[in-house]
Amino acid sequence: MPKAKGKNRRQKYSYKLNRKRLYRSARRRARPRIECAHVRHAWDPTKSVAQNLADMGLAEDPNKAVPISRKALLVTDAESDGQGKRKKTVIKPYVLNEMEYEASLPEKKSNTLSRDLIDYVRYMIQNHGENYKEMARDEKNYYQDTPKQIKRKINVYKNFYPEEYKAFVASLKQEKMDVQ
Repeated sequence: MPKAKGKNRRQKYSYKLNRKRLYRSARRRARPRIECAHVRHAWDPTKSVAQNLADMGLAEDPNKAVPISRKALLVTDAESDGQGKRKKTVIKPYVLNEMEYEASLPEKKSNTLSRDLIDYVRYMIQNHGENYKEMARDEKNYYQDTPKQIKRKINVYKNFYPEEYKAFVASLKQEKMDVQ
């Protein structure tokens, strides 16, 4: 098949295009993307990024906010008081307070196992108990898991749902007692 005409031809430089103006307008339109809702609500678009963050009590550059150097470690409190550094006033302290409160909340455990895996593990335990070799030969072992893989899946189930596992094993023991 013949090639399309003009595909490998070199692009011509356009002398008429003003690239500086294009770059400036793109820079002017760019706004910082704010992920945190607390910061987004307190943001003032008329101020600069540094001014907005200073008003909220946040640092623009973490390296400047907390400098780590040998000299800083050797400076005593008496010397730092005499230098006359002025403190920055925080105009919007509620942003910092809300962020600290949100960070102090315990993290939710969002990882769970699939329903298929739970049913598979329960079936294997119900029919074979602790015999992993027998589980590997079972017809419901569709993925042809080895005994070690099945044992690992059962241990994952035990770690994710310990109370549910104990109740399930206890109910199996009750069924055995009732049968005998």
